[in-house]
Amino acid sequence: MGLHFPPERFPQLHRGIEAAARERQQDDVPRYVRGLLDTGIGHAEVQRLAAHLTVGETYFFRDPPLLDAVAGMVLPEMVRARRGRDQHLRVWSAGCASGEEAYTLAILLHEALPDPRGWRVSITGTDIHPAALEKARAGVYGEWSFRSTPARLKAAYFLPRADGRHEIAPHLRRLVDFRWLNLAEDSFPSSDGGTDAVDILFCRNVLMYFRPERARATVARLRRSLADGGCLVVGPSEASQALFSRLAVENHPGAILYRKRSAPRRAEVAVAPCAPVRPPARAPVPACAPAAPSRSCLAAAPDEPAALARSMADRGDLGAALQWCERWIDADKVNPAAHYLRAMVLLERGEAEAARLALRRAVFLEPGFVLAHFALGNLARQAGETAAAARHYANARVQLARYQPGDLLPEGDGLSAGRLTQLLSGLAPADAA
Repeated sequence: MGLHFPPERFPQLHRGIEAAARERQQDDVPRYVRGLLDTGIGHAEVQRLAAHLTVGETYFFRDPPLLDAVAGMVLPEMVRARRGRDQHLRVWSAGCASGEEAYTLAILLHEALPDPRGWRVSITGTDIHPAALEKARAGVYGEWSFRSTPARLKAAYFLPRADGRHEIAPHLRRLVDFRWLNLAEDSFPSSDGGTDAVDILFCRNVLMYFRPERARATVARLRRSLADGGCLVVGPSEASQALFSRLAVENHPGAILYRKRSAPRRAEVAVAPCAPVRPPARAPVPACAPAAPSRSCLAAAPDEPAALARSMADRGDLGAALQWCERWIDADKVNPAAHYLRAMVLLERGEAEAARLALRRAVFLEPGFVLAHFALGNLARQAGETAAAARHYANARVQLARYQPGDLLPEGDGLSAGRLTQLLSGLAPADAA
């Protein structure tokens, strides 16, 4: 299944396995576990375990800032670009649970399209939990699912039933196709599964269940599933510069989205494969004033190695990016930005410990480097080191206090101080304390 449970989530793991064993009418939980280990986990057992190990709690119009960004910026842009030409929009809700998210997206699309009948709209909802998919296909929900739904939209798109529940309008139900899919498997993108050339892809609160290496592989497949210009939406606590380094960051009020951009043509970047680059002569790097964010220290670097390191990283050529990072460091050993970019490349390659050392070097060179503190916190959290994660996140918050909310953070690819503050506030109390 690809699920990962660090030590602090062992109680949840134990409860889930106990529930799965009871469903199999097995009171001896250790025996049930030994059976899984001895005979392997078949498809039916994967579905049973998934139902008890993942949290499927969801509701309509969850996380309004994200939805506002999609409805107010992303969708209008796509509609304008395609109106009168290729009037086709593809949407995928990955990890859709019982369907509330997929139907929310159907409502947003219907509201955004000035002439809905003139458009071909394809919405796919996928999940690993068969019972949740059955509920999604039925499209019938109780009041608790509507706790964040505007009254106008509830009245317009749902039909009241005699039992007090509400049913999705038939014309919206026909837009959505629900399918079983395990995101940990290499079974997408797929043109016949609704997971290829996707314009808007929601994958919220799924990646947090995966080990870092599994999350990286899944994100790589999600990126391939996007059409050029397609938008990926993840949960606020899942935002990660390292994990989504091959996607462009878009900041919106209260939300951060990721966009797939076409890779630059090779002719746009001239790279000498063997000859080392000698940095041009430049003035010494100015000292950083301790009382203010040290933007000058983070920006000053020999132009050529820095630009090529960033370009190779953006293109996903991690081997070349690492080589250019090392040349950049050879030319400018005390530049914290060089060590930080090297850490991001190492993380993408799955070399977490080497990345941690590079981040520590960046923080040593620039104690006010907010994103290096944040990345160290993420690494500690993924390793189950709760106290260390809390310490690094606290350091990040201290440094963030020196910025205005709208300030863009050095090496943040457009990430604002205000948005990072929101991400930190969304972490579990034990992590963010």
